[in-house]
Amino acid sequence: MLKRLRADFRLSIITILGATSLLGITPFAIMRFLQGDLVAGAIDTTLVLTIFGGMAYAWITGDTRRSGMVLAIIACSGAVVVAVVVGEVGLFWLYPCLVTTFFLVNPRVATLLNLTSIGALVLQGDVFQDDIQKWTFTATAMVVSATAYAFALRTNSQRERLEQLATIDPLTGVKNRRSMDEELNLAAAHAERTGIPYALVMLDIDHFKKVNDEYGHGVGDEVLIDLVTLIRHSTRKSDELFRYGGEEFVLLLPGVDGAGLVAVMNNVQHILRKKMTHPGGPITVSVGVALLKHGESVGSWLERADGALYEAKQAGRDRVVFSDTMPGTTPELAT
Repeated sequence: MLKRLRADFRLSIITILGATSLLGITPFAIMRFLQGDLVAGAIDTTLVLTIFGGMAYAWITGDTRRSGMVLAIIACSGAVVVAVVVGEVGLFWLYPCLVTTFFLVNPRVATLLNLTSIGALVLQGDVFQDDIQKWTFTATAMVVSATAYAFALRTNSQRERLEQLATIDPLTGVKNRRSMDEELNLAAAHAERTGIPYALVMLDIDHFKKVNDEYGHGVGDEVLIDLVTLIRHSTRKSDELFRYGGEEFVLLLPGVDGAGLVAVMNNVQHILRKKMTHPGGPITVSVGVALLKHGESVGSWLERADGALYEAKQAGRDRVVFSDTMPGTTPELAT
């Protein structure tokens, strides 16, 4: 539970909102029922139940974006309704909502919600004792919103940077192994639901250690970057490339199998053979390919692709080996 909260910032904000509403609003709901103010008590109870329900939905489904939007709207509109019903005392409930919205939804939507909430109360003149109180509230609410906006922008920027550092390989700019694990699990689940074929391609640069030893790691880095650039240019936008480690990469190809997959791999290897070079001459790549089988685990899928890559290395390198027999081919395809 704590691990999930640390990993998902929006879920942590939703959880805090749910807990504070339960602990902070419930006593007021009880008090108002005891005082005979049934309308205000019902509004408070509805707010607590709705917010708590939104929190439960976020935990169960993991859909924090949608639940965050709903909770932001409920919090702001609920605060406005409470202020209208109970009077100026209810104005205080809007201030925490003005801050919270910026952590539940993106800054533009939060700004719109806040301005709408403030405007709704300003237009409702009965909430305030006089014009001085009304414009004082407006000014302070705007200051709170502006401060929260600036803080949210800064926080979002830092969080996105941290997420990028955690999931992107800094040298090549492709996703790293951590991202690959998540994407492969999603691909396997999607294939199971839809029946769409997925191919896993493992690529390893031949004699890469020799390149580093003879020409330096700077040249080796350039070779890695060139490989990524060439693969990206020769594959579709829907295809995902990951750096598996060192000079080894993984390519995830959705929606291709059979003769189509063979054609794709022929094209990729043709381009790599033609354009991959370093100061000592051409660079070659060994490739292993595995199609995801029905009901197969991601671990088994990876093992089969890795086994095909090993076969390509053992057979002399600079070739593509398929773990599965493609139509019109043998398991090994040397191009």
